[in-house]
Order: sequence, then structure tokens, then C-alpha cells
Amino acid sequence: MVYLKHEIEELPRVKKLKLINALSGIKPANLIGTVSEKGIPNLAIFSSVFHLGSNPALMGFIVRPTSEAPRHTYANICKTEYFTINHVNSSFYRNAHYTSAKFPESISEFDSCGLTESYEANFLAPFVKESSFKIGLKFEERIEIKKNNTILVIGEVHYINIPDQFDNNEIDLSEINGVGISGLNSYYELKLLDRLPYARVHEVPNFNLENI
Repeated sequence: MVYLKHEIEELPRVKKLKLINALSGIKPANLIGTVSEKGIPNLAIFSSVFHLGSNPALMGFIVRPTSEAPRHTYANICKTEYFTINHVNSSFYRNAHYTSAKFPESISEFDSCGLTESYEANFLAPFVKESSFKIGLKFEERIEIKKNNTILVIGEVHYINIPDQFDNNEIDLSEINGVGISGLNSYYELKLLDRLPYARVHEVPNFNLENI
């Protein structure tokens, strides 16, 4: 199936959403936890979380246009400056998925979706107790993307809580049953295929010979 630009633009809304969201492949599934100024916890699933650098340790995620629907995660971060990123695993991905429903601001997704708030190291924003991979961040910067009115939210990592077996920096997300997302609602298990060495030009294999 081939789509030209004008055909993409003419696709039905939901079909286009699913198609374009799936083009980048499997993305990490994360729950972002925040709290409002009134103390109401908020939790929402995101597939747009990514690493921005390690010195300083920065992570970012994309917020959809705030004019289309209330964005409680973004509003809370703007007011309190703190948020958490929690990896989703196979034991609670269904619970995580339903945090995407448009709950009123007064309703906590933790309660509605059967997940547990966890407060660690006096961090303001709530973590997800069920997650075995938790990151606490402080808001640093936002960048507005004018083409589609989305916002890149950047936070600096202030806290990390990961399983002890990863203390040697060799992280295998399949060991903790990590989950990925493709499109809007397709969830995948993760599997480690290999650990390859740091790529140096003089060590690149002769792939042409290997494939003969």
C-alpha cells in the first residue's frame, strides 16, 4: 500500500492517527505522574518519552495541542515543576492503557485504573508502585513546535529507582517484562536480541562477505 501526501491528508481521522502513530515503530510505554496544586494526583500514558542527554541527564516528551482537550499532565508540570516517568510492564499494561481516557481533573487515574501511588525520597510527584523502573524529574524547558502546536517538555533527572540487578549499567528491559506501544493501542513485549560492542570504524565486520 502506497500513500502520497494528498492521500495521507485525505485519510479518515482515526485511520490517519493509527497509521502515522505506528510509522516510527515500537515506542516505550511510560506513565507520567504529576500532582495538581490542589493535591490531586494525575497519571497518563505516553509513548513519546525519549532521552535527550546524559550530562546533564535530560529526558523529554511531547504534549499534544492543549487547545484540543485539557492536558492535566502539562498543566500540573507548569504549576509544580515536578513529574515522574514510570515504565509500564506486562503485569499492568491494561491498567496503564486506560489512563488515556479523558477523566475530569478532580478524578485520580490511580484510583480509576487500579494503580498505586508511591511517594519516594520526598519527591513531590507520585510514582507508580507497580512499576519497577521509576524516574523523578524537574521541569527545565519547553519548546513549542509551531507546525502542529505540540510542545516538547524537557525535564532533568533528579531521582532514579531501578532493580538492583541493573547496577552494573547493563539494563535489560525484557527482564522486567517491559512493554512497548505501536500506534494508539497495540502493546508489545520486549526481548533482548543481542549486546553489540561500541561501534568503531576499524572493527566494522565485512557484511558483504558474511552474506555470501
